[in-house]
Order: sequence, then structure tokens, then C-alpha cells
Amino acid sequence: MQRYFIHQNADENQRFFIKDENDVHHIKNVMRNSVGNQIIVTFNDEKVYECQITQIEEGLIEVSLTKQLETETELPLDITVCSGLIKADKYEWLVQKATELGANHFIATEMERSVVKLNSNKVTKKLQRWEKIIKEAAEQSYRLTIPTIDYVSNLKQIYDRINEYDYVLIAYEDAAKRGEKSTLKQLIKQFNNYDRVLVIFGPEGGLSEKEINMFTNKAYQVGLGPRILRAETAPLYFLSAVSFEKDLTG
Repeated sequence: MQRYFIHQNADENQRFFIKDENDVHHIKNVMRNSVGNQIIVTFNDEKVYECQITQIEEGLIEVSLTKQLETETELPLDITVCSGLIKADKYEWLVQKATELGANHFIATEMERSVVKLNSNKVTKKLQRWEKIIKEAAEQSYRLTIPTIDYVSNLKQIYDRINEYDYVLIAYEDAAKRGEKSTLKQLIKQFNNYDRVLVIFGPEGGLSEKEINMFTNKAYQVGLGPRILRAETAPLYFLSAVSFEKDLTG
């Protein structure tokens, strides 16, 4: 059964309307649903219900709640993935797969070695595109929330926000080359439920020494195993490691 999000809290005594034009199109024209069919809806309060379609009109679908479903698909952490801008198709793939793996927030930022530059007049369009990919990935993977995404023009803006987080990590290629293996494992074991974790990843060219030094004494430098990973792969390695520890052995 297809899943959709409604940006309201669940209430069994109320009917709800799906108004997102992409969702309406998908329900009517792709899935070819009709009145009486069932869909699954996830609400803002992370409650999930099987719902019956009670009305189909131009621009909206009315549904009523029929049965609450017990589901827990979220990582017990609040993880923000900050990545240097990389080529469009690779970044889209990154946010899609990282959503499936449990990331809560994304920050795209220009870094010194970023090949890709984002003009200010293109930011809104890019964010809309990324938000659509993230929403679809959240539905497909049965997430209870839709991750958010922001764009900032330089890493200094991230530095100014690090006090918002319980842990700040930098995935640093040189740490991996030096054979550093234990820091990430130890940190993941230290993470407590609901901790806010920021993880910073470089673009294709990696992080510069200046950018690394900016976070001296403010962030943990971690290696991601003995292999050098692509910019779009490194965040997935981290999220998989967290998921293994917290979902399967925690």
C-alpha cells in the first residue's frame, strides 16, 4: 500500500485532505485509486494510519482514518549531514539514499575545493528539487518524518551553528590514510538517544587544511575505514555504521 505524508497531527474523529499536487496526481493517475480504496498516511506526530479514500476531487483527496499502524523506523538520533557541493546527479543520489538510511537533516554548502558552484538565483529551484527527492525517499522507506534540507554559502556559517549539536564530526581523508580506526566506533557507542549529531563531509576534492583547522578543538576527526570513499558514498558509510550499532545491536 502506498504511503503519503499529511502535515497535521492525527485525529481519529476528523477527516483529512491530501492537497499536495504531486501526491494527488500519484493517487489518482499513477496508482489509479478510487473512492473506497486504502492508502497509508503518516502524520506530523509520527503516527501512521491506514486510511480510506472518501472523496476524490480536482486538486484534493479526502481520507478518513480506519486503523492505526504500529511502526518504528527512525534512528534514535538526530543526524545532520553537511556535504560540500558535488555534481547534481551525485548529490541527488546522496540525499535519496541517506534519507533511506535515516538522516534527519541535510546542509549543502560550498567549500574551497567544490567544483560545483550554486548561483543565488538557482538556490530555490535546487532546494525544491532536493525536497521532492527526499520526500519520495521518505515515503518509499517508511520514514516517520521527512528530512529537511538547507543551503549555506560557506562552511563558516556551519561553524557558527555548531553549539546546536551534541557532537560534531568531520570525515577526514587524511585520518583514514593514517590508519585511524577507533574514533568513529567509540563515538557511535557514546551517542545517546536523541543526541543531535552533525557530520561534515568534503566535496570531490576533499576538505582543505584551512577548513579542517577551523574546527580544531570543536569537532572529532574520524576515519571511515581503510578505503578512500567518494564524496557521495562517505555519508552512507557513516549512516550504515550508526544503523548497525543502534538498530541491530543497540
